[in-house]
Amino acid sequence: MQERADLIVFSDLDGTLLDHHSYRWDAATPALTALADRGALLVLSSSKTAAEIEVLQDTMGLTGAPAIVENGAGVIGLPSHPQSDGVYDELRAALEALPAQLRAPFEGFGDISARTLAQRTGLSVDAAIKAKARRFSEPGHWHGDAATRTAFLEALGAKGFIGRQGGRFLTLSKGRTKADAMADLVAFYRPKHTLALGDAPNDIEMLEAADHGVIVANPDGPDIPRLEGEGSQQIQRTTLPGPAGWSNAVLEWLAHLPPR
Repeated sequence: MQERADLIVFSDLDGTLLDHHSYRWDAATPALTALADRGALLVLSSSKTAAEIEVLQDTMGLTGAPAIVENGAGVIGLPSHPQSDGVYDELRAALEALPAQLRAPFEGFGDISARTLAQRTGLSVDAAIKAKARRFSEPGHWHGDAATRTAFLEALGAKGFIGRQGGRFLTLSKGRTKADAMADLVAFYRPKHTLALGDAPNDIEMLEAADHGVIVANPDGPDIPRLEGEGSQQIQRTTLPGPAGWSNAVLEWLAHLPPR
């Protein structure tokens, strides 16, 4: 296993490196090639499960690389990282213990079949099965009003769980963020430079923790408010959405780094 990496790129997937609608990443090929040529470590960071991310790593030539899974609740590819099994069952039990008026508007992955999830997301049934293989968190859609959503999250908060809004789903977890997992990886690899890219509110801590952060445009996702780092240019925004914007931002970052 690689034990040092001078350059690490932490990247969200849906709406960032992957197109929001097609899940394709072809437009990012120039930057992916440039990162590989420079010896940079690309860490995929997503609400996706380990089973989903490992498939993407294989197709992108990243097999065996570390990755942040389930919104930071877990890390793969780093043997020293602690994993806590049983969290998903605990989370589902907390959901079912809520009053009906709070529980009913939230429809999580555990509430629907793989076939239904595939129909709603455009995933294949096999990919949807992998998406349902949760260990730490529960993504889903909120179908109620804002006031009930607040009460729902407060009730779960009393049980030790939080909700984070991503580009597509409201994800419930024990509270670790992508930035928490990022800190574990930075401590292990001791990079000289870090870049983080994301498109949704659940990426904010990761963007702020990196040396340089990029908010990738996603017209179909929730807005990210102006962040403090944008004033100092530590955080920037792309004009192009998805993998095309991602590729331009990564190439620009590489171009401004000191030569090897």
